[in-house]
Amino acid sequence: MFPGINPKQMEKVMKQMGIKQEKIEADEVIIKRSSGNIIIKNPSVTKVNMQGQETFQIMGDVEEGFNEEDIQAIIDQTNCSRKEAEKALKEHGDLADAIMSLK
Repeated sequence: MFPGINPKQMEKVMKQMGIKQEKIEADEVIIKRSSGNIIIKNPSVTKVNMQGQETFQIMGDVEEGFNEEDIQAIIDQTNCSRKEAEKALKEHGDLADAIMSLK
């Protein structure tokens, strides 16, 4: 966390301050937004509890994209190619709008 500081000492100080950290195992983290998803592959997720307030720290390989179900739904509804479906999602950021644009 801080260069040059012993992790055990840091853990002790954080405990004295009432800060608890917990590692969370995850294969992928998806942040869903109206303008498209942010997908974090190979994430390192830490839950931090500080005075009852929980926050999450996420590090990993970031990709912007859409989930497979959305892409398949567009293909099924419009009979378009995968490339066209991905382009429509990227342009419109919304599943319904992407489908309407291809009909």
